[in-house]
Amino acid sequence: MENLYEKLVKILKEKNQTISCMESCTGGLLNSEITNIDGSSEVLKVGLVTYSNEYKMKFGIKSETIENFTVYSTEVAREMAKNISIFAASTIGIGITGQIGNENINKVYASVFIKNNFHDYVIETKGKNKFQKKKYVTDFIVNELLKIL
Repeated sequence: MENLYEKLVKILKEKNQTISCMESCTGGLLNSEITNIDGSSEVLKVGLVTYSNEYKMKFGIKSETIENFTVYSTEVAREMAKNISIFAASTIGIGITGQIGNENINKVYASVFIKNNFHDYVIETKGKNKFQKKKYVTDFIVNELLKIL
């Protein structure tokens, strides 16, 4: 039985699509899950973990966006998704930012940039530990991307 990530790689190949991801709070888990699938090198172009604001800005996130909306915002996720797509010349860009771990703050902002459109998500994490929460977020995003594709 295919898992989510196998389905994603298969569909991306069938549709001749490529993907790039700029992750913050998920720490590269989305990229890791994709690269666990045979043939993923045909569809995954770039995967970045830009955990610090400094490196988000080096990849085009405007300091004004962070100042005006905070780093934990849909606006930053959108810039991450679009900028990584442009940087990698991929047909799909995904940006993920937020806070995972603190008992009271478990909100993630994600954006999928495809065909010059944004698909934005605010995800309340679920899970008993940080890894489970990250996995919940990455699975959620892939499920949504599969619906779009």
